[in-house]
Amino acid sequence: MGCRILLIRHGETVWNKEAKLQGQTDIPLSEKGIQQAVALSKRLSDRKIEAVYASSLSRAIRTAGFIAEPHHRQVQILPDLQELNFGNWEGLTFKEIQQNYSELSKTWWSKPLETRIPGGETLDELAKRSNRAIKDIVLKHNDQTVAVVAHGGTIRSIVGTVLGIDLNQYWKLRQDNASLSIVYFHGWDKGILELYNDCSHLETV
Repeated sequence: MGCRILLIRHGETVWNKEAKLQGQTDIPLSEKGIQQAVALSKRLSDRKIEAVYASSLSRAIRTAGFIAEPHHRQVQILPDLQELNFGNWEGLTFKEIQQNYSELSKTWWSKPLETRIPGGETLDELAKRSNRAIKDIVLKHNDQTVAVVAHGGTIRSIVGTVLGIDLNQYWKLRQDNASLSIVYFHGWDKGILELYNDCSHLETV
């Protein structure tokens, strides 16, 4: 008895393509992002999925809609699944951040758990809210499979917590757009990572 969570990163946006930090800025899917979401939906169409959740950002909701459609499910919105709030860094490239926030960016890359971006939040705050959302889902959906569409930082924080790694190193966990990761929870504190960042469904996109 347990809950299997299909962790899905949303499809590509224009800002993803331009390597800009999105955070909680509500950027929609690009045409390629829509194609990616459709491809993943086809892959999961034969799988029994009892519920579909998404963050409250449109790129996640749209991706989740494609996943939910073959299963005749309504997308349930959980704001706690939103991406990290990057504050003043949102809309900037990594190069621009290094140029404009040289010392702070170095500190953030080494200690994101406790470093607050101006106008944003710490990674610790993201980890607490994202794992709170997953815990609620696990407790609600015993012996079921659930799709959760979220963001790179959100998924890294969840998987990192499951694996018990130092979340200051969470950026070492690669997360591609429209990728699929799977965690099986025997209990909330007993998660097993079954699949990570699988993009095999995107080979023709």
